[in-house]
Amino acid sequence: MERPSLWSLVLILLLTMDLFAGAQSVITSQYDNARSGANTLETALTPLNVNARYFGKLFTLRVDGDVYAQPLVLAGLEIPGKGRHDVLFVATEHDSVYAFDASGHPASPLWRVNFLRKGVTTVPEDDVQCPFIPRELGITSTPVIDADTGTLYVLARTKEPDGLPSNQYRQRLHALSVTTGLEQSGGPVVIKATIHGKGSGSSSGKLEFDPLRENPRASLLLAKGLVYLAWASSCDVGPYHGWVMAYDAHTLKQRAAFNASPDAEDSGFWASDTGPAADERGNLFLATGNGRFDAAKGGRDYGDSLLQLGGESLKLADYFTPFNADKLEADDNDLGSGGPVLLPDQPGSHPHLVVIAGKGGTIYLVDRDRMGHYRPDSDRHAVETIPSSGGGVFGSMAYWNDNLYVLSNSDNNALRQFTLHDGRLSLKAGSGSRLPGTSATPTVSANGSEDGVVWLLRSEALDAGDISVLYAFDALNTSRLLYDSEQNPSRDRAGPAVRFNIPTVANGHAYVGAKHEVDVYGLLGQKAAGK
Repeated sequence: MERPSLWSLVLILLLTMDLFAGAQSVITSQYDNARSGANTLETALTPLNVNARYFGKLFTLRVDGDVYAQPLVLAGLEIPGKGRHDVLFVATEHDSVYAFDASGHPASPLWRVNFLRKGVTTVPEDDVQCPFIPRELGITSTPVIDADTGTLYVLARTKEPDGLPSNQYRQRLHALSVTTGLEQSGGPVVIKATIHGKGSGSSSGKLEFDPLRENPRASLLLAKGLVYLAWASSCDVGPYHGWVMAYDAHTLKQRAAFNASPDAEDSGFWASDTGPAADERGNLFLATGNGRFDAAKGGRDYGDSLLQLGGESLKLADYFTPFNADKLEADDNDLGSGGPVLLPDQPGSHPHLVVIAGKGGTIYLVDRDRMGHYRPDSDRHAVETIPSSGGGVFGSMAYWNDNLYVLSNSDNNALRQFTLHDGRLSLKAGSGSRLPGTSATPTVSANGSEDGVVWLLRSEALDAGDISVLYAFDALNTSRLLYDSEQNPSRDRAGPAVRFNIPTVANGHAYVGAKHEVDVYGLLGQKAAGK
Protein backbone atom coordinates (compact mmCIF):
# COMPACT_ATOMS: atom_id res chain seq x y z
CA MET A 1 0.00 0.00 0.00
CA GLU A 2 1.31 3.49 -0.89
CA ARG A 3 2.33 5.48 2.22
CA PRO A 4 0.35 8.70 2.72
CA SER A 5 2.18 12.02 2.50
CA LEU A 6 2.87 14.21 5.53
CA TRP A 7 0.09 16.57 4.43
CA SER A 8 -2.30 13.63 4.18
CA LEU A 9 -1.47 12.60 7.74
CA VAL A 10 -2.04 16.15 8.98
CA LEU A 11 -5.38 16.31 7.16
CA ILE A 12 -6.44 12.98 8.63
CA LEU A 13 -5.61 14.23 12.14
CA LEU A 14 -7.59 17.44 11.62
CA LEU A 15 -10.61 15.51 10.35
CA THR A 16 -10.42 13.11 13.28
CA MET A 17 -10.36 16.03 15.75
CA ASP A 18 -13.41 17.48 13.97
CA LEU A 19 -15.31 14.20 14.10
CA PHE A 20 -18.36 15.45 15.94
CA ALA A 21 -18.45 19.03 14.71
CA GLY A 22 -21.88 19.85 13.30
CA ALA A 23 -23.42 16.44 14.05
CA GLN A 24 -26.08 15.53 11.50
CA SER A 25 -29.23 13.45 11.75
CA VAL A 26 -30.47 10.58 9.58
CA ILE A 27 -34.25 10.48 9.96
CA THR A 28 -35.33 8.32 7.03
CA SER A 29 -34.10 5.46 4.87
CA GLN A 30 -31.54 6.47 2.22
CA TYR A 31 -31.11 9.89 3.90
CA ASP A 32 -33.91 11.85 2.18
CA ASN A 33 -37.33 11.53 0.57
CA ALA A 34 -35.80 11.58 -2.91
CA ARG A 35 -34.05 8.36 -1.78
CA SER A 36 -30.75 9.71 -3.11
CA GLY A 37 -28.79 7.46 -0.77
CA ALA A 38 -26.31 10.27 -0.14
CA ASN A 39 -25.29 11.94 3.12
CA THR A 40 -23.56 15.14 1.94
CA LEU A 41 -22.76 16.45 5.43
CA GLU A 42 -20.02 13.96 6.30
CA THR A 43 -16.80 15.81 7.18
CA ALA A 44 -14.81 13.12 9.01
CA LEU A 45 -14.67 10.19 6.60
CA THR A 46 -12.83 10.74 3.32
CA PRO A 47 -11.05 8.69 0.65
CA LEU A 48 -7.80 9.58 2.46
CA ASN A 49 -8.65 7.97 5.79
CA VAL A 50 -11.12 5.21 4.92
CA ASN A 51 -8.58 2.41 4.75
CA ALA A 52 -7.55 -0.49 6.98
CA ARG A 53 -4.77 1.55 8.59
CA TYR A 54 -6.95 4.36 9.90
CA PHE A 55 -10.49 2.97 9.77
CA GLY A 56 -12.05 -0.13 11.34
CA LYS A 57 -14.58 -1.57 13.74
CA LEU A 58 -14.82 0.39 16.97
CA PHE A 59 -17.47 -1.48 18.94
CA THR A 60 -20.55 -3.69 18.74
CA LEU A 61 -24.01 -3.04 20.17
CA ARG A 62 -25.92 -6.20 21.13
CA VAL A 63 -29.66 -6.40 20.54
CA ASP A 64 -32.37 -9.04 20.90
CA GLY A 65 -33.11 -9.77 17.24
CA ASP A 66 -31.95 -9.49 13.64
CA VAL A 67 -31.57 -5.95 12.26
CA TYR A 68 -33.07 -5.46 8.80
CA ALA A 69 -34.18 -1.86 9.30
CA GLN A 70 -31.61 0.82 8.49
CA PRO A 71 -30.36 2.45 11.73
CA LEU A 72 -31.41 6.09 12.17
CA VAL A 73 -29.65 8.94 13.99
CA LEU A 74 -31.00 12.05 15.72
CA ALA A 75 -28.48 14.56 17.01
CA GLY A 76 -28.57 16.50 20.27
CA LEU A 77 -31.41 14.80 22.16
CA GLU A 78 -31.93 15.44 25.85
CA ILE A 79 -32.74 12.05 27.38
CA PRO A 80 -34.55 12.39 30.75
CA GLY A 81 -32.10 11.68 33.56
CA LYS A 82 -29.30 10.75 31.14
CA GLY A 83 -28.19 14.00 29.59
CA ARG A 84 -27.66 15.08 26.01
CA HIS A 85 -26.80 12.52 23.33
CA ASP A 86 -26.63 11.95 19.61
CA VAL A 87 -28.97 8.95 19.50
CA LEU A 88 -28.85 5.85 17.31
CA PHE A 89 -32.22 4.10 16.84
CA VAL A 90 -32.21 0.37 16.09
CA ALA A 91 -35.28 -1.78 15.38
CA THR A 92 -35.24 -5.59 15.54
CA GLU A 93 -37.23 -8.56 14.34
CA HIS A 94 -37.94 -9.33 18.00
CA ASP A 95 -40.26 -6.29 18.03
CA SER A 96 -37.87 -4.09 19.98
CA VAL A 97 -36.72 -0.52 19.42
CA TYR A 98 -33.46 0.60 21.04
CA ALA A 99 -32.07 4.07 21.58
CA PHE A 100 -28.27 4.03 21.98
CA ASP A 101 -25.72 6.76 22.34
CA ALA A 102 -24.41 6.95 18.77
CA SER A 103 -20.77 6.93 19.95
CA GLY A 104 -21.19 4.12 22.47
CA HIS A 105 -20.98 6.29 25.62
CA PRO A 106 -22.58 4.46 27.35
CA ALA A 107 -22.84 1.12 25.54
CA SER A 108 -26.09 0.20 27.32
CA PRO A 109 -29.36 1.44 25.80
CA LEU A 110 -30.60 4.89 26.75
CA TRP A 111 -34.04 3.31 26.47
CA ARG A 112 -35.63 0.23 24.94
CA VAL A 113 -39.25 -0.70 24.23
CA ASN A 114 -40.63 -4.09 23.24
CA PHE A 115 -44.09 -4.64 21.77
CA LEU A 116 -44.54 -8.20 23.05
CA ARG A 117 -46.40 -9.19 26.19
CA LYS A 118 -47.77 -12.37 27.76
CA GLY A 119 -49.20 -14.57 25.02
CA VAL A 120 -48.15 -12.13 22.28
CA THR A 121 -45.22 -13.17 20.08
CA THR A 122 -43.53 -12.17 16.88
CA VAL A 123 -44.79 -13.93 13.75
CA PRO A 124 -43.02 -17.31 13.34
CA GLU A 125 -41.22 -18.07 10.11
CA ASP A 126 -43.32 -21.22 9.68
CA ASP A 127 -46.54 -19.17 9.73
CA VAL A 128 -45.50 -17.07 6.74
CA GLN A 129 -43.97 -20.11 4.94
CA CYS A 130 -40.86 -18.22 3.87
CA PRO A 131 -37.21 -18.53 4.98
CA PHE A 132 -36.05 -15.12 3.75
CA ILE A 133 -36.49 -13.59 7.22
CA PRO A 134 -35.63 -16.58 9.41
CA ARG A 135 -37.15 -17.55 12.76
CA GLU A 136 -39.33 -14.53 13.53
CA LEU A 137 -40.86 -11.47 11.92
CA GLY A 138 -41.37 -8.34 13.98
CA ILE A 139 -39.99 -5.03 12.70
CA THR A 140 -38.54 -5.26 9.20
CA SER A 141 -39.17 -1.94 7.49
CA THR A 142 -37.01 1.06 8.35
CA PRO A 143 -38.86 3.49 10.68
CA VAL A 144 -39.06 7.22 10.04
CA ILE A 145 -38.54 10.18 12.40
CA ASP A 146 -40.41 13.47 12.61
CA ALA A 147 -37.67 15.64 14.11
CA ASP A 148 -40.04 18.58 14.62
CA THR A 149 -42.35 16.65 16.94
CA GLY A 150 -39.77 14.19 18.29
CA THR A 151 -41.68 11.14 17.04
CA LEU A 152 -40.35 7.82 15.76
CA TYR A 153 -42.87 5.93 13.60
CA VAL A 154 -42.51 2.13 13.60
CA LEU A 155 -44.50 -0.65 11.91
CA ALA A 156 -44.51 -3.88 13.96
CA ARG A 157 -46.02 -7.35 13.47
CA THR A 158 -47.34 -9.67 16.18
CA LYS A 159 -49.18 -12.94 16.66
CA GLU A 160 -51.82 -12.79 19.39
CA PRO A 161 -53.88 -15.42 21.23
CA ASP A 162 -57.31 -13.83 20.89
CA GLY A 163 -59.75 -14.92 18.22
CA LEU A 164 -59.66 -17.66 15.61
CA PRO A 165 -56.48 -18.65 13.76
CA SER A 166 -57.55 -16.51 10.80
CA ASN A 167 -57.36 -13.29 12.83
CA GLN A 168 -54.53 -13.94 15.26
CA TYR A 169 -52.15 -11.65 13.41
CA ARG A 170 -51.76 -7.91 13.85
CA GLN A 171 -49.74 -5.13 12.30
CA ARG A 172 -49.60 -1.85 14.18
CA LEU A 173 -48.25 1.62 13.52
CA HIS A 174 -46.53 2.98 16.63
CA ALA A 175 -45.61 6.60 17.30
CA LEU A 176 -42.85 6.71 19.93
CA SER A 177 -41.25 9.62 21.72
CA VAL A 178 -37.61 9.82 20.60
CA THR A 179 -36.51 10.73 24.14
CA THR A 180 -38.43 8.10 26.14
CA GLY A 181 -39.89 5.48 23.80
CA LEU A 182 -43.39 6.15 25.15
CA GLU A 183 -46.35 5.98 22.76
CA GLN A 184 -47.65 9.29 21.39
CA SER A 185 -50.59 10.50 19.29
CA GLY A 186 -52.91 7.87 20.72
CA GLY A 187 -50.81 5.08 19.26
CA PRO A 188 -50.51 2.37 18.37
CA VAL A 189 -53.18 1.81 15.71
CA VAL A 190 -54.02 -1.54 14.12
CA ILE A 191 -53.55 -1.62 10.35
CA LYS A 192 -56.82 -2.29 8.55
CA ALA A 193 -58.18 -1.52 5.10
CA THR A 194 -61.01 -2.66 2.82
CA ILE A 195 -61.54 -1.73 -0.81
CA HIS A 196 -63.89 -2.76 -3.59
CA GLY A 197 -62.35 -5.51 -5.67
CA LYS A 198 -62.73 -9.05 -6.91
CA GLY A 199 -59.07 -10.02 -6.70
CA SER A 200 -57.52 -13.00 -4.99
CA GLY A 201 -58.76 -13.39 -1.41
CA SER A 202 -61.79 -11.14 -1.92
CA SER A 203 -65.29 -11.89 -0.65
CA SER A 204 -68.57 -10.42 -1.90
CA GLY A 205 -66.75 -7.81 -3.94
CA LYS A 206 -64.62 -6.65 -1.00
CA LEU A 207 -60.88 -7.04 -0.54
CA GLU A 208 -59.42 -6.75 2.95
CA PHE A 209 -55.85 -6.21 4.10
CA ASP A 210 -54.38 -9.52 5.36
CA PRO A 211 -51.92 -8.91 8.25
CA LEU A 212 -50.39 -12.40 7.88
CA ARG A 213 -49.79 -12.49 4.12
CA GLU A 214 -48.81 -8.83 3.69
CA ASN A 215 -45.11 -8.37 4.46
CA PRO A 216 -43.75 -4.81 4.88
CA ARG A 217 -40.16 -4.63 3.65
CA ALA A 218 -40.36 -1.14 2.13
CA SER A 219 -39.26 1.59 4.51
CA LEU A 220 -41.67 4.10 5.99
CA LEU A 221 -42.01 7.55 4.45
CA LEU A 222 -43.00 10.86 6.10
CA ALA A 223 -44.10 13.65 3.76
CA LYS A 224 -46.43 16.64 4.15
CA GLY A 225 -47.66 15.48 7.55
CA LEU A 226 -48.49 11.94 6.43
CA VAL A 227 -46.81 8.61 7.22
CA TYR A 228 -46.83 6.13 4.33
CA LEU A 229 -46.59 2.34 4.58
CA ALA A 230 -46.27 -0.21 1.77
CA TRP A 231 -46.50 -4.00 1.51
CA ALA A 232 -45.78 -7.03 -0.65
CA SER A 233 -45.57 -10.62 0.63
CA SER A 234 -43.24 -13.28 1.99
CA CYS A 235 -41.83 -15.48 -0.81
CA ASP A 236 -44.87 -14.84 -3.04
CA VAL A 237 -47.06 -16.80 -0.62
CA GLY A 238 -50.59 -15.71 -1.45
CA PRO A 239 -53.08 -14.40 -1.55
CA TYR A 240 -51.41 -11.00 -1.34
CA HIS A 241 -51.58 -7.59 -3.01
CA GLY A 242 -49.57 -4.40 -3.25
CA TRP A 243 -51.00 -2.09 -0.60
CA VAL A 244 -50.05 1.51 0.20
CA MET A 245 -51.61 3.39 3.12
CA ALA A 246 -51.35 6.95 4.42
CA TYR A 247 -51.78 7.89 8.10
CA ASP A 248 -52.00 11.34 9.67
CA ALA A 249 -48.71 11.86 11.49
CA HIS A 250 -50.38 13.74 14.36
CA THR A 251 -53.51 11.65 14.97
CA LEU A 252 -52.56 8.28 13.36
CA LYS A 253 -55.91 8.33 11.59
CA GLN A 254 -55.86 6.52 8.26
CA ARG A 255 -56.28 9.03 5.44
CA ALA A 256 -56.11 6.87 2.31
CA ALA A 257 -55.42 3.37 0.99
CA PHE A 258 -54.38 2.14 -2.45
CA ASN A 259 -54.23 -1.37 -3.89
CA ALA A 260 -52.23 -2.13 -7.05
CA SER A 261 -54.14 -5.33 -7.94
CA PRO A 262 -57.76 -4.96 -6.74
CA ASP A 263 -59.12 -7.33 -9.40
CA ALA A 264 -56.14 -9.68 -9.64
CA GLU A 265 -53.32 -10.67 -7.26
CA ASP A 266 -49.69 -9.92 -6.40
CA SER A 267 -48.16 -6.61 -7.68
CA GLY A 268 -46.47 -6.08 -4.34
CA PHE A 269 -44.27 -3.16 -3.32
CA TRP A 270 -41.08 -5.08 -2.46
CA ALA A 271 -38.31 -2.46 -2.74
CA SER A 272 -35.80 -4.76 -0.94
CA ASP A 273 -35.71 -2.61 2.23
CA THR A 274 -35.57 0.69 0.34
CA GLY A 275 -38.66 2.88 0.25
CA PRO A 276 -41.15 4.92 -1.73
CA ALA A 277 -39.89 8.34 -2.80
CA ALA A 278 -41.72 11.67 -2.55
CA ASP A 279 -41.24 14.89 -4.50
CA GLU A 280 -41.55 18.43 -3.13
CA ARG A 281 -45.30 18.44 -3.74
CA GLY A 282 -45.74 15.23 -1.77
CA ASN A 283 -46.42 12.93 -4.74
CA LEU A 284 -45.29 9.33 -4.18
CA PHE A 285 -43.23 7.21 -6.56
CA LEU A 286 -42.96 3.45 -6.08
CA ALA A 287 -42.75 0.32 -8.21
CA THR A 288 -44.78 -2.88 -8.18
CA GLY A 289 -43.53 -6.40 -8.64
CA ASN A 290 -44.94 -9.29 -10.64
CA GLY A 291 -48.65 -9.28 -11.31
CA ARG A 292 -51.22 -8.75 -14.03
CA PHE A 293 -51.03 -5.50 -15.96
CA ASP A 294 -54.37 -4.64 -17.58
CA ALA A 295 -54.56 -0.86 -17.10
CA ALA A 296 -53.89 -0.25 -20.82
CA LYS A 297 -57.09 -2.17 -21.55
CA GLY A 298 -59.25 -0.34 -19.04
CA GLY A 299 -58.42 -2.46 -15.99
CA ARG A 300 -57.22 -1.46 -12.53
CA ASP A 301 -54.24 -3.77 -12.08
CA TYR A 302 -50.67 -2.46 -12.32
CA GLY A 303 -48.16 -5.30 -12.22
CA ASP A 304 -44.49 -4.45 -12.96
CA SER A 305 -45.12 -0.70 -13.12
CA LEU A 306 -43.65 2.50 -11.71
CA LEU A 307 -46.52 4.46 -10.18
CA GLN A 308 -47.04 8.08 -9.18
CA LEU A 309 -49.69 8.45 -6.46
CA GLY A 310 -51.20 11.69 -5.19
CA GLY A 311 -49.89 12.22 -1.68
CA GLU A 312 -53.09 12.99 0.24
CA SER A 313 -55.48 10.80 -1.75
CA LEU A 314 -53.18 8.00 -2.96
CA LYS A 315 -55.06 8.20 -6.25
CA LEU A 316 -53.10 7.13 -9.29
CA ALA A 317 -51.73 10.26 -11.00
CA ASP A 318 -49.43 8.74 -13.63
CA TYR A 319 -47.46 5.56 -14.38
CA PHE A 320 -44.76 3.94 -16.48
CA THR A 321 -44.95 0.29 -17.54
CA PRO A 322 -42.25 -1.44 -19.62
CA PHE A 323 -43.40 -2.77 -22.99
CA ASN A 324 -42.51 -6.32 -21.93
CA ALA A 325 -44.46 -6.29 -18.68
CA ASP A 326 -46.12 -9.61 -19.49
CA LYS A 327 -42.73 -11.26 -19.98
CA LEU A 328 -41.36 -9.69 -16.79
CA GLU A 329 -44.32 -11.19 -14.94
CA ALA A 330 -43.93 -14.61 -16.57
CA ASP A 331 -40.18 -14.74 -15.87
CA ASP A 332 -40.41 -13.53 -12.25
CA ASN A 333 -38.43 -10.40 -13.11
CA ASP A 334 -40.12 -7.92 -10.79
CA LEU A 335 -39.65 -4.26 -11.62
CA GLY A 336 -40.50 -3.61 -7.97
CA SER A 337 -37.52 -5.51 -6.58
CA GLY A 338 -35.91 -2.08 -6.65
CA GLY A 339 -36.83 1.31 -5.29
CA PRO A 340 -36.90 4.61 -7.21
CA VAL A 341 -34.50 7.55 -6.94
CA LEU A 342 -35.68 11.07 -7.78
CA LEU A 343 -32.87 12.95 -9.52
CA PRO A 344 -32.13 16.69 -9.17
CA ASP A 345 -33.52 19.03 -11.81
CA GLN A 346 -31.87 18.58 -15.20
CA PRO A 347 -31.47 20.90 -18.20
CA GLY A 348 -33.45 20.21 -21.36
CA SER A 349 -36.93 18.96 -22.07
CA HIS A 350 -37.05 16.46 -19.18
CA PRO A 351 -36.10 18.41 -16.05
CA HIS A 352 -37.73 16.05 -13.53
CA LEU A 353 -36.47 12.49 -13.74
CA VAL A 354 -36.88 9.30 -11.75
CA VAL A 355 -34.67 6.25 -12.17
CA ILE A 356 -35.74 2.67 -11.39
CA ALA A 357 -34.27 -0.78 -11.99
CA GLY A 358 -35.54 -4.24 -11.09
CA LYS A 359 -34.80 -7.90 -11.62
CA GLY A 360 -35.30 -7.66 -15.38
CA GLY A 361 -31.86 -6.25 -16.09
CA THR A 362 -32.79 -2.76 -17.36
CA ILE A 363 -32.31 0.68 -15.84
CA TYR A 364 -35.19 3.02 -16.76
CA LEU A 365 -34.89 6.81 -16.75
CA VAL A 366 -38.44 8.22 -16.71
CA ASP A 367 -39.88 11.75 -16.95
CA ARG A 368 -41.80 12.35 -13.70
CA ASP A 369 -44.03 14.94 -15.40
CA ARG A 370 -45.01 12.67 -18.32
CA MET A 371 -44.33 9.09 -17.33
CA GLY A 372 -45.58 7.65 -20.60
CA HIS A 373 -47.99 4.95 -19.39
CA TYR A 374 -47.54 1.88 -21.61
CA ARG A 375 -46.57 1.15 -25.22
CA PRO A 376 -46.76 -2.43 -26.48
CA ASP A 377 -43.89 -2.34 -28.98
CA SER A 378 -40.96 -0.65 -27.23
CA ASP A 379 -39.80 1.43 -24.26
CA ARG A 380 -39.56 4.64 -26.25
CA HIS A 381 -41.88 6.24 -23.68
CA ALA A 382 -38.89 6.18 -21.29
CA VAL A 383 -36.32 8.96 -21.55
CA GLU A 384 -33.57 6.34 -21.57
CA THR A 385 -33.13 2.61 -21.01
CA ILE A 386 -29.80 0.98 -20.13
CA PRO A 387 -29.23 -2.79 -20.01
CA SER A 388 -27.69 -3.99 -16.77
CA SER A 389 -24.52 -6.04 -16.63
CA GLY A 390 -26.46 -9.26 -16.80
CA GLY A 391 -28.37 -9.31 -13.53
CA GLY A 392 -31.21 -7.58 -11.78
CA VAL A 393 -31.25 -4.99 -9.03
CA PHE A 394 -32.51 -5.89 -5.56
CA GLY A 395 -32.76 -2.59 -3.76
CA SER A 396 -32.02 0.83 -5.13
CA MET A 397 -29.24 3.07 -6.39
CA ALA A 398 -27.40 6.06 -4.94
CA TYR A 399 -26.95 9.46 -6.55
CA TRP A 400 -24.20 12.00 -5.76
CA ASN A 401 -22.52 14.82 -7.65
CA ASP A 402 -23.79 13.81 -11.13
CA ASN A 403 -22.98 10.15 -10.48
CA LEU A 404 -25.35 7.19 -10.16
CA TYR A 405 -24.13 4.01 -8.43
CA VAL A 406 -25.72 0.63 -9.18
CA LEU A 407 -25.05 -2.92 -8.01
CA SER A 408 -26.64 -5.70 -10.09
CA ASN A 409 -27.08 -9.30 -9.04
CA SER A 410 -24.97 -10.73 -11.86
CA ASP A 411 -22.07 -13.14 -12.10
CA ASN A 412 -19.49 -10.46 -11.41
CA ASN A 413 -21.68 -8.57 -8.91
CA ALA A 414 -19.60 -5.42 -9.36
CA LEU A 415 -20.52 -1.87 -8.47
CA ARG A 416 -21.04 0.29 -11.56
CA GLN A 417 -20.80 4.07 -11.81
CA PHE A 418 -22.77 6.15 -14.32
CA THR A 419 -22.45 9.87 -14.94
CA LEU A 420 -25.53 12.02 -15.50
CA HIS A 421 -25.16 14.80 -18.06
CA ASP A 422 -28.03 16.79 -19.57
CA GLY A 423 -30.50 14.19 -18.36
CA ARG A 424 -28.68 11.18 -19.84
CA LEU A 425 -26.66 8.42 -18.21
CA SER A 426 -23.36 7.00 -19.44
CA LEU A 427 -21.15 4.33 -17.89
CA LYS A 428 -17.99 5.71 -16.28
CA ALA A 429 -16.46 2.93 -14.20
CA GLY A 430 -16.99 -0.46 -12.67
CA SER A 431 -15.38 -1.86 -9.57
CA GLY A 432 -12.94 -4.71 -9.95
CA SER A 433 -14.22 -6.23 -6.72
CA ARG A 434 -16.75 -9.02 -6.80
CA LEU A 435 -19.28 -8.74 -3.99
CA PRO A 436 -20.58 -12.22 -3.08
CA GLY A 437 -24.18 -12.62 -2.01
CA THR A 438 -27.34 -10.99 -3.26
CA SER A 439 -27.37 -7.52 -4.79
CA ALA A 440 -27.35 -4.62 -2.32
CA THR A 441 -28.13 -0.90 -2.13
CA PRO A 442 -25.14 1.48 -2.24
CA THR A 443 -24.96 4.61 -0.11
CA VAL A 444 -22.66 7.63 -0.33
CA SER A 445 -21.01 9.85 2.28
CA ALA A 446 -19.49 13.17 1.20
CA ASN A 447 -18.70 16.68 2.31
CA GLY A 448 -20.88 18.49 -0.22
CA SER A 449 -19.37 17.77 -3.62
CA GLU A 450 -16.04 16.59 -2.20
CA ASP A 451 -14.58 13.55 -0.44
CA GLY A 452 -17.18 11.09 -1.72
CA VAL A 453 -17.12 7.48 -0.50
CA VAL A 454 -19.50 4.79 -1.76
CA TRP A 455 -20.46 2.20 0.84
CA LEU A 456 -21.91 -1.26 0.28
CA LEU A 457 -22.93 -4.02 2.65
CA ARG A 458 -22.75 -7.65 1.64
CA SER A 459 -26.24 -9.10 1.68
CA GLU A 460 -27.11 -12.61 2.76
CA ALA A 461 -27.47 -15.22 0.01
CA LEU A 462 -29.28 -17.70 2.30
CA ASP A 463 -26.09 -19.69 2.87
CA ALA A 464 -25.36 -20.67 6.45
CA GLY A 465 -22.46 -18.73 7.85
CA ASP A 466 -22.72 -15.70 5.57
CA ILE A 467 -21.04 -12.76 7.23
CA SER A 468 -21.68 -9.06 6.69
CA VAL A 469 -18.87 -7.34 4.81
CA LEU A 470 -18.66 -3.55 4.68
CA TYR A 471 -17.08 -2.18 1.49
CA ALA A 472 -15.96 1.37 0.69
CA PHE A 473 -15.07 2.69 -2.78
CA ASP A 474 -13.79 6.00 -4.07
CA ALA A 475 -16.94 7.78 -5.29
CA LEU A 476 -15.05 9.55 -8.09
CA ASN A 477 -13.76 6.24 -9.44
CA THR A 478 -15.45 3.10 -8.16
CA SER A 479 -12.74 0.89 -9.67
CA ARG A 480 -10.73 1.94 -6.60
CA LEU A 481 -11.57 -0.10 -3.50
CA LEU A 482 -10.67 1.85 -0.36
CA TYR A 483 -11.58 -0.66 2.34
CA ASP A 484 -13.44 -3.80 3.22
CA SER A 485 -14.00 -5.24 6.66
CA GLU A 486 -12.31 -8.55 5.75
CA GLN A 487 -8.94 -6.92 5.12
CA ASN A 488 -8.31 -7.17 8.87
CA PRO A 489 -10.91 -9.73 9.97
CA SER A 490 -9.58 -10.26 13.48
CA ARG A 491 -10.31 -6.61 14.21
CA ASP A 492 -13.08 -5.62 11.81
CA ARG A 493 -15.23 -8.66 11.02
CA ALA A 494 -18.93 -7.84 11.20
CA GLY A 495 -21.74 -10.07 12.43
CA PRO A 496 -23.77 -12.60 10.42
CA ALA A 497 -25.41 -11.04 7.37
CA VAL A 498 -29.09 -10.39 6.80
CA ARG A 499 -30.81 -9.78 3.49
CA PHE A 500 -30.85 -6.38 1.68
CA ASN A 501 -30.18 -4.15 4.70
CA ILE A 502 -28.43 -0.79 4.22
CA PRO A 503 -25.58 0.69 6.30
CA THR A 504 -25.93 4.17 7.77
CA VAL A 505 -22.95 6.53 7.58
CA ALA A 506 -23.05 9.69 9.71
CA ASN A 507 -20.83 11.74 11.99
CA GLY A 508 -17.70 9.75 11.27
CA HIS A 509 -19.33 6.37 11.90
CA ALA A 510 -20.69 3.56 9.73
CA TYR A 511 -23.48 1.53 11.38
CA VAL A 512 -23.94 -2.03 10.12
CA GLY A 513 -27.02 -4.04 11.10
CA ALA A 514 -26.55 -7.81 11.41
CA LYS A 515 -28.04 -10.77 13.28
CA HIS A 516 -28.56 -9.69 16.90
CA GLU A 517 -26.08 -6.83 16.67
CA VAL A 518 -25.06 -3.52 15.16
CA ASP A 519 -21.36 -3.15 14.36
CA VAL A 520 -20.00 0.39 14.48
CA TYR A 521 -17.03 1.49 12.36
CA GLY A 522 -15.02 4.68 12.40
CA LEU A 523 -11.58 6.22 12.58
CA LEU A 524 -9.32 4.18 14.85
CA GLY A 525 -8.28 5.90 18.04
CA GLN A 526 -11.89 6.96 18.61
CA LYS A 527 -12.70 3.84 20.62
CA ALA A 528 -16.02 3.96 22.43
CA ALA A 529 -17.29 2.12 25.47
CA GLY A 530 -19.31 -0.58 23.70
CA LYS A 531 -17.89 -4.05 23.14
